[in-house]
Amino acid sequence: MSSSFGTVLKLQLFGESHGPAVGMCLDGFPAGFRPDLTALQTFLDRRAPGRSALTSARREADRPEFLSGLADGLTCGAPLTAVLPNGDAHPADYAGLEDTPRPSHADYPAAVKYHGAQAASGGGHFSGRLTAPLCVAGGLCLQLLAAQGVEIFAHIAQIGSIPDRAFDPLAPERPGSGFPVLDTAAGVAMRAEIAAAAAAGDSVGGVVECAVTGLPAGVGAPMFGGMENRLAQALFAIPAVKGVEFGSGFAGAALRGSENNDPYYMENGAVRTRTNHAGGILGGLSTGMPIVFRAAFKPTPSIALPQQTVRLSDGAPVTLELHGRHDPCIVPRAVPCVEAAAALAVLDAALEARIWKL
Repeated sequence: MSSSFGTVLKLQLFGESHGPAVGMCLDGFPAGFRPDLTALQTFLDRRAPGRSALTSARREADRPEFLSGLADGLTCGAPLTAVLPNGDAHPADYAGLEDTPRPSHADYPAAVKYHGAQAASGGGHFSGRLTAPLCVAGGLCLQLLAAQGVEIFAHIAQIGSIPDRAFDPLAPERPGSGFPVLDTAAGVAMRAEIAAAAAAGDSVGGVVECAVTGLPAGVGAPMFGGMENRLAQALFAIPAVKGVEFGSGFAGAALRGSENNDPYYMENGAVRTRTNHAGGILGGLSTGMPIVFRAAFKPTPSIALPQQTVRLSDGAPVTLELHGRHDPCIVPRAVPCVEAAAALAVLDAALEARIWKL
């Protein structure tokens, strides 16, 4: 499976949703950095299940056990390897699903690709459970980037049809803790929308908006190594992401050049732009302005309502009713996942550009 990412900073994820553990190996992380493991745990708790009535009832401690890469609290240059035991796995909830693929899950194409040998419980290696070790790696990257003056933060931009206030693309502000929105009233309405979907046995999707501030101009590469390319590749590792846009994104297609162009000016000896329709990236390179992007998340495909599928062994139609523990909306828990994915992509590009002495 293609479960690795990065050029200088190389991440490998491993494990399955209902196997013994999930984990990560992060190679190329600079030596001599002292990560704050308490802050890392706080970051992981934002993603962890079972912390709210609006999330899956699965309860995982998600406390990483570092097997290598740390010596006396400092990164030592060896690959950072950490495991997170699956303490609340219920593989029996998925009995019989090997032959009846769940709609909008990876079950069917995975059965074709791996000839039925894939781990099917909870999606196996295709599960959102793999975002736990993603957040371990990304959480470490966030700390190292913050030490260099680069901040990455995100908020819930939309749940269903309910929007939050968008980031100011010139000066994005970090959302409050808890339910990460900029408009408290929007957050209340979003919670109600999630609760209504759950009560109906259904689910709802949404959008996460993320900002990267403090990254100097010139980081990235043209063509296939661009910042958009790297960020999109990392973001699409989050299983429910179905779309990514930067700056004005698709809305920019309705503008004229005179409306979408970002005029330059000088401020305290630095080149700035008066608008930021580009989202902080031009030609695959950072511009020095905030990088702003949005990731669209599909509704959770595991729902309690009856759904139509087929039995793979004989092609017969089947009405499927799922049981078990599922999020009615994964977007609130996905916010730190987006931050983690962005941090991996940004730090990899920054290390490649050698903009800091690390």
